[in-house]
Amino acid sequence: MPELVFPLDSTKRFTDQELLGHNRWHPDIPAAVHVKPGDSFRVHCREWFDGAIHNDDSADDVRDAPLSTVHVLSGPIAVEGAKPGDLLVVDILDLGPIPQEDSGPLAGQGWGYTGIFAKQNGGGFLTDQFPDAYKVIWDFMGGTATSRHVPHVSFTGIVHPGLMGTAPSADLLSRWNRREGDLIAQDPDRVPPLALPPLPEDAILGGLEGDAFERAAAEAARTAPPRENGGNQDIKNFTKGTRVFYPVYVDGAHLSMGDLHFSQGDGEITFCGAIEMGGFIDLRVELIKGGMEAYGVGENAIFMPGNVDPQYSQWLAFSGTSVTLDGTQHYLDSHLSYQRACLHAIDYLTTFGYAPEQAYMILGAAPIEGRLSGVVDIPNSCSTVYLPTAIFDFDVTPGADGPARIDPGMGVPRSSF
Repeated sequence: MPELVFPLDSTKRFTDQELLGHNRWHPDIPAAVHVKPGDSFRVHCREWFDGAIHNDDSADDVRDAPLSTVHVLSGPIAVEGAKPGDLLVVDILDLGPIPQEDSGPLAGQGWGYTGIFAKQNGGGFLTDQFPDAYKVIWDFMGGTATSRHVPHVSFTGIVHPGLMGTAPSADLLSRWNRREGDLIAQDPDRVPPLALPPLPEDAILGGLEGDAFERAAAEAARTAPPRENGGNQDIKNFTKGTRVFYPVYVDGAHLSMGDLHFSQGDGEITFCGAIEMGGFIDLRVELIKGGMEAYGVGENAIFMPGNVDPQYSQWLAFSGTSVTLDGTQHYLDSHLSYQRACLHAIDYLTTFGYAPEQAYMILGAAPIEGRLSGVVDIPNSCSTVYLPTAIFDFDVTPGADGPARIDPGMGVPRSSF
């Protein structure tokens, strides 16, 4: 096992640990750990809400989820010799749930969860159709996930970090805040909001204290969106065997990570659409000096996906176009066409007996594939959702005898405002 450089004790809150991580992006957050190019090391990660979501049959905790506290990230990890303009090469050697802890109150101790967030508290990809809070608990058996809330489904998890990235420079942070502030100003009262501005409340900034903490908390960026530094990209194929090339903006690069997922469908469409958990990740780092200019990587991370994904041979695909539910035509809107494809898949699964929210949870947590299938044929973009048929224990393909009817079980816990 690689050296454990960022340990977490499951009996303690994130803020009570020996090493203190962070939940905002800021260049002044000091490194918690130092490593060298060529080093391999292990990092423990807490699930993104630090234990606020429970293994029970109520969705009140998802309804009341404290979004101001996320994500709780392990790091920053400084890489010796890294300078702005370099590329940080990160190999994901291994990752999984909390080691040697297959039961307990924390997600990652043999279980994880998927949530549909209430429109009043985060929302989701289909928030107008699903405005209330729901929760599904998934149990882990080896590499397989099953749920008492969504019966007749099981699948192999594609375990990955939802969030990993390098620290922004002061200039890059300023650009984030300026452009996202301009977006918020277009509709400041929108629900859900157009973006999340800096929020000093509940900020965790590693070892910063006093005036330095106050200054940084007032301008530190929230971790919710993906940005130039990587961040919360939620890429399901970002799994064991992946090699990532991150742009370096500050001395030491200051790599951080968290938001581990046992599984996820393309898009993480319920917002908390993955199977959220805590766990571990083993990494190896290297540097490509001057790599940002050499390879034209100025404002994005690039990666080579791992090769441990489950191999499905049969899929059922659903298409959608850029036309709203009320029949309004949009011009090549791929976001809308993917929404429509997802809604078509949900409608289809309900014919077998699933409730709409159960079908929605399947699309969020199972390894579905989302594709942009046509983006040039005006006025309609075409997006598709590929659903692996082998995750079901009954035949979900169309046939002359009509859809089989399954027992949907207890259903998905729901909480409303």
